[in-house]
Amino acid sequence: MSGFFLGVDGGQSGTTAVIGDAQGAIVGWGNSGPCNHVGAAEAKAKFLRVIRECISRAAAQAALDAGGPPFRFKAACLGMSGGPDDKSALLRELIDADHLLITHDAAIALAGATGGEPGVIVIAGTGSMAYGQNARGETARAGGWGYLFGDEGGAFDIARQALRAVLREHEGWGGRTALTPALVEAVGASDANEMLHLLYTDEWPRSRVADLARTVDHIAEEGDPAAIGLMQQAAQQLALLIASVRRQLWNDGEPVPVSWSGGAFQSATLLDRFRLLIALQDAALCEAPLHGPAAGALLLAWKAAGLHVKIKV
Repeated sequence: MSGFFLGVDGGQSGTTAVIGDAQGAIVGWGNSGPCNHVGAAEAKAKFLRVIRECISRAAAQAALDAGGPPFRFKAACLGMSGGPDDKSALLRELIDADHLLITHDAAIALAGATGGEPGVIVIAGTGSMAYGQNARGETARAGGWGYLFGDEGGAFDIARQALRAVLREHEGWGGRTALTPALVEAVGASDANEMLHLLYTDEWPRSRVADLARTVDHIAEEGDPAAIGLMQQAAQQLALLIASVRRQLWNDGEPVPVSWSGGAFQSATLLDRFRLLIALQDAALCEAPLHGPAAGALLLAWKAAGLHVKIKV
C-alpha cells in the first residue's frame, strides 16, 4: 500500500478508515469501534485493535495486501476525538508513511465539509465544538470542553436537559411534557425516580445516555413544546459557537463558509433552526458538508504529500 493514501476518523462512537489513490479516487472503506480513550492498559489494547481492524477492512475492500502492522502508506492523516497527544506514539507504531499527520477530529471534519477550503464547522455528536481556519492558515475553536463543563448542543446535553425537564415535572415544579413517559419507557423504568437511579449505573455510559437525544427529537417532531424548545435551544448554542470562531478569525462583513457535522444534526428540528440562525449572521454562507470527516482526513493526507486533488465522486 506504499503508493496509496490513508485517512482515519477516530471518534467516540466509531472509527472509519478510507484509502485513496494519487488521482483522487477512494478505493476502500473500513469501519470499527470507538477509539477515543487510551488511558488504561485495556483501553490501549482496544485502541490498537480498532485502528488495525478499520485499516485492514479498508485494504480488503480495495483488494490491497495490508501487510501490517506497521501499515505502509505514501501519506496518512488521522483525526482523533479528544486530540492526538495521547495517541500519537501508538499510531506511529501502527503506520509507516512518508508524510504522517496526526491531528484532532475537528480539523478533518472541516476539511471534509469544505473540500479543504477555509471555513467554520460545528461538530455535534455526543459532545460539541466549533473549529475554523481562515485563508491565512490561522485556526480557532470554541467549545469542546466535555460533558461536565461544556458540550452545549451535543446529544448528551440534549438528553441531560430533557431528563431535567422530566424531573421538574416529577417534583411538581415543571410543566407537563410528553418527554416523561417517552424517556421513562426508553430507559426501561417504571417512573422518573427509578429512571434516574438506572442512569447513574455503569449500564448507562455517556454514549448510551446521549442516544436518548433521538427520543427527544422524536417527541419534538410530534409537537411537544418542551422537546421542541430543547432542540431549538441546542441549535442556538451551536450557532453561538460558530459566531465565536468567526469573530476570532474573520473581520465583520467577510463572507465565511459554515457547515456542520455529527449525529445531532440528524434532527430536522435542530438542523432547520441552526440553518436559520446561521443565515441571520452577517455574511455567513451555510452549506451542507461536501464530505465526511474520514474523507477530510484523506484530503489532508494528499495535501501533506503535496497533492492538490479533489475526491472523485
